Amino acid sequence: MVVETQEHAVASPGFYLRTRPTGFAVHINASAAHLRRVRELAEKTLYEAGVDPGISETVLLVASELIGNSVRACGDHVPLVVEVDAGQAGVSVRVHDPEPGRLPRRRPVALDDAEAESGRGLGLIDLLAPGWQVRSTPVGKQIVCSLPYTEGDGGA
Repeated sequence: MVVETQEHAVASPGFYLRTRPTGFAVHINASAAHLRRVRELAEKTLYEAGVDPGISETVLLVASELIGNSVRACGDHVPLVVEVDAGQAGVSVRVHDPEPGRLPRRRPVALDDAEAESGRGLGLIDLLAPGWQVRSTPVGKQIVCSLPYTEGDGGA
């Protein structure tokens, strides 16, 4: 169970949360339960920051896809750091995993291919967060996405 305080939450097995005024960083061991908690936390955080629900849904989709890619690259229960921050121009999503050599790669699957069971994720990321980047870090890699607000979206 996570007990939240003003600055951060007490750790629970596989889940450690640091809150920020308009976002958070959470250290997790990837699991379906922790993904659910990250999505709930992002939704609540973005709502409280005044982010438009449409942008919030996009952030949840991007974060879920990036976490899923890290699990596919590194395996179940991989330690990840997931950061979500609502800024003046948009929302940033960062997912850090410990595997520097397993870089995201696009598969030749059309986004509208009704027969495909997977392989569309990076195409979706390209559409929703153009200009995303992979950064090498001393302990792995970090995928960085920016989701800009559009006219009328509102935000932090």
